Amino acid sequence: MFLALFSRRPAPAPVEPEPWFETGETWTPEGVTVVERHWTQVHAVVLVYTAAQAYRHTVACLGCHFRTSANRRAGYDWLQLEDATAAATEHATTCRAIPRDIPARPDDDTVREHLRTWVTASRNRVADEQIHLEKLDLLRLTIQRTNDWLEAALQHLAVDQPEILRTETSEHSDRVSYYARRLP
Repeated sequence: MFLALFSRRPAPAPVEPEPWFETGETWTPEGVTVVERHWTQVHAVVLVYTAAQAYRHTVACLGCHFRTSANRRAGYDWLQLEDATAAATEHATTCRAIPRDIPARPDDDTVREHLRTWVTASRNRVADEQIHLEKLDLLRLTIQRTNDWLEAALQHLAVDQPEILRTETSEHSDRVSYYARRLP
């Protein structure tokens, strides 16, 4: 009995994602955790996923270009899982878009250009505008990168183009904040 308490068990085998029935693939975009998949009337996939923070959910249709991550009725700019499920179900029951191919992973230069465009669009004339990675959640299926990769790319952008982006390290931790520079 005493030896049974210390017996070793084999490590569980890694769980492979279940293939999508319409494509037979197991695609999971980098930097995203797919929570639910819904299918439209003509079998396009509507994803519910999280990216930067697990409590913030985003809904994206792979048939049409529908994407949402905000709950206007509740007054906050993210979706809880229940709200995301409701939005995905509502969209899936009305969408008649033909399924598109799974988005290809873009090359690094293309994603860096997306980030530069996003930072430039965040600038205003009043003050430096703090930007958060959570605001990229709607673009996660387009850019398909992890938070670590995005932070490194933002650091690189701040060094290369300090006139559009600056970084600031917290006094109390190693946390880095990003600020789109005020327009001249």
